[in-house]
Amino acid sequence: QVQLVESGGGLVQPGGSLRLSCQASGGGFSIADMGWYRQAPGKKRELVATISRSGRTNFADSVKGRFTISRENAENTIHLQMDSLNAEDTGVYYCCAQRIFPPRDYWGQGTQVTVSA
Repeated sequence: QVQLVESGGGLVQPGGSLRLSCQASGGGFSIADMGWYRQAPGKKRELVATISRSGRTNFADSVKGRFTISRENAENTIHLQMDSLNAEDTGVYYCCAQRIFPPRDYWGQGTQVTVSA
């Protein structure tokens, strides 16, 4: 069974930076894509960024140029470096891991990110 552990959330001022981390335990080489999603109060959950095992990345238009996603395959760990944060980035950030054998998605419990002066 795959379990995701997220960390790094917190309170940051507008224009500041924050780094989120997520480790998927128990998946081994069966873990393919991993990524981050977020949900702001009163809004729908949205994709933030994804990264494949080969390093291919995908970003939401709203975070392009500000966020960077990276991966450590040996530990099935991903990081989300968030720079130039603004109030619209506030929300609960969820880590997701895709298992291919057999196929299913796993989700973390989320970590709160609050951008406020």
